[in-house]
Amino acid sequence: MMKDLNHYVDTYKEQLKKGDIQEAYTALVKYVTRLGTALSKSLSESYSFGSLFQGYMDYTYFYYSNDFLKKRKLKMGVVLNHTKMQFEIWLLGQTIPIQERYWQYFKTTKWNKDRTTKPQYAILEAVLIENPDFNDLDSLTSQIEEGLIAISSEIIDVIKKSKLA
Repeated sequence: MMKDLNHYVDTYKEQLKKGDIQEAYTALVKYVTRLGTALSKSLSESYSFGSLFQGYMDYTYFYYSNDFLKKRKLKMGVVLNHTKMQFEIWLLGQTIPIQERYWQYFKTTKWNKDRTTKPQYAILEAVLIENPDFNDLDSLTSQIEEGLIAISSEIIDVIKKSKLA
């Protein structure tokens, strides 16, 4: 049986009174903002980066792309998945038909091997950092940058081999 909204609001108020959720959420959003800035500086030769989207305590993310992806109406996202508390890279299409066409191709790749349905928002979701250490943000940023370069290159190579325009 579903609980009524007052129940959820009461629980929400109790958690907010403790103050931990606000502290964590604010710190996470600040970090992802700084991460986007750092990556846009260090990877400006390879990718252009968009601004931060805070989401609704579910995902905090920013997009990045390059000419190869843009020509195909694709982009990628660095996503902090709050529920799993992990960083992910998503491949996204600008329109539903593009998402669908690339999903048909990517559903048999390693990134989607355990999926029977397309991800809600993306063509594929690749885990970037499974258990981020938020006590060492410089090291975390380096790990994310290395992973982003490797995973993005791999995805782009698969797209090149796919012959999808």
